[in-house]
Amino acid sequence: MGHVPVLLDEVVTAMAPRDGDVLVDATFGGGGYARALLAAADCRVIGIDRDEDAIARAEAFVSEQPRLIPLQGRFGEMDRLLRGAGFEHVDAITLDLGVSSFQLDQAERGFSFMRDGPLDMRMGRSGPSAADVVNQLDERDLATIIFRLGEEKQSRRIARAITGRRLKAPFTSTLDLAGLIEQTLGGRRGSRTHPATRSFQAIRMFVNDELGELARALVASEELLREGGRLVIVTFHSLEDRMVKLFMRERAGLQGGGSRHLPQQEAGPQPSFEMPSKKAIEPSPAELKTNPRSRSSRLRVAIRTDAPAMALPVSTGVDLPDLGQVEVAS
Repeated sequence: MGHVPVLLDEVVTAMAPRDGDVLVDATFGGGGYARALLAAADCRVIGIDRDEDAIARAEAFVSEQPRLIPLQGRFGEMDRLLRGAGFEHVDAITLDLGVSSFQLDQAERGFSFMRDGPLDMRMGRSGPSAADVVNQLDERDLATIIFRLGEEKQSRRIARAITGRRLKAPFTSTLDLAGLIEQTLGGRRGSRTHPATRSFQAIRMFVNDELGELARALVASEELLREGGRLVIVTFHSLEDRMVKLFMRERAGLQGGGSRHLPQQEAGPQPSFEMPSKKAIEPSPAELKTNPRSRSSRLRVAIRTDAPAMALPVSTGVDLPDLGQVEVAS
């Protein structure tokens, strides 16, 4: 198996699978979490993924383990997907955000600058690609994406270099774009990470609307989880972790009360979640040693109460250009 799931034991413990449960692995990927959950109890696991390759892996596994139910689609639409499959409520949901090792390792998917491939990055293989984004958006929009999603301080320099270079020839390959960024920033200068790391992350997140998907998934989870149901989320990016933390705290009624300087806030709706711990779970030293990908991972857990869903929208916390303005190249 090419993908090593991070915080695997911690995720299974947090999901607390029991015989008869219906669990959701909303980012199936390589199936690591789903396999472990199915082995832990006589439960059913619904594996959701927008990537057709991941769904093919899931369908191949069904012959071995019929308690797995694959569903292709975006996890931000899991309420529609699950209800379409006959499930109104479930016992636990887990999300492992970001890109999978399978996607990174396939050069033809265009996620990685470590090997040459088409500049694609689409998890679902539909809509505008990374090439469409870097070849069409203006300098200001590109700089905004790279700065906000990649937290890249040199975003303006990179965007200026991209828009200048594409006048001569459009970007079509991963190494072409990575090479330009490395040249623009003057190489690694002693850094362990490639100069294009943050920019590639930002473009991938924009192409796949990853923050928007997370916002929709959080709201959907509140509707889908039954009382006592558990929401278990692994993040790798500070913006995603902040969204998850704020959502869980808000839904648990932990926004903070008054002080001697500020009046006490009025009571809001009953908390729809409770948090076993306000702190995120981080990988152990042993896991960090054996799986470097786990380095930036954070695990947060919330448990559904019997209160009605608040049905409030979740903000991504960042203003980004509209992906809809990017046309798919013919």
